[in-house]
Amino acid sequence: MNNCDTLAVTRLDDMVRGWFIGDFSPVAFRTQSVEVAVQHFSAGSHEAAHFHRQATEVTLLLHGRCRMAGREIQVGEIVTLPPGTISAFEALEDCITVVVKLPGVLDDKFVVAEC
Repeated sequence: MNNCDTLAVTRLDDMVRGWFIGDFSPVAFRTQSVEVAVQHFSAGSHEAAHFHRQATEVTLLLHGRCRMAGREIQVGEIVTLPPGTISAFEALEDCITVVVKLPGVLDDKFVVAEC
């Protein structure tokens, strides 16, 4: 058997909101251990303040400027939000992020009213 026979190719454009690893569909790799996304945000985009009860969320800003948890984030900075940490997201410029959420727990996002 040739190793190329097991090669699976998917497209990020086919994923929902950039999430391509996790226990959902469509997905490039299904697992309950972790969730991974590459997300594109237009300047002015907002994500509601929320927290996770079980998962840690790690976000790397690849491009642009954004605000998370009340702090301005620059390219190359990595924000780690432990379970229970409330954070909202605002794209101050067009942004690209890589987000890792572990463990991959479905229904673990709790939206809260912003202060």
